[in-house]
Amino acid sequence: MTPRKRAFFQFFSLVLVGFALVFFFPRAAAFAEMAARELRYLWWIILLVALAVWLIWGVGRRPKD
Repeated sequence: MTPRKRAFFQFFSLVLVGFALVFFFPRAAAFAEMAARELRYLWWIILLVALAVWLIWGVGRRPKD
């Protein structure tokens, strides 16, 4: 199998699984859609989470030699 065919198969499988999840769990899909809409307005929450992750794991680390 060529790398191009493998990549296409992986992408197609991912899309198929996504559609299956939306079909079998429509309430979860509606919740995810609502959360995405709210994050559009509350984008600063994403920035605060990113800052917290950076402060917890990024600051104070010594550079690799």
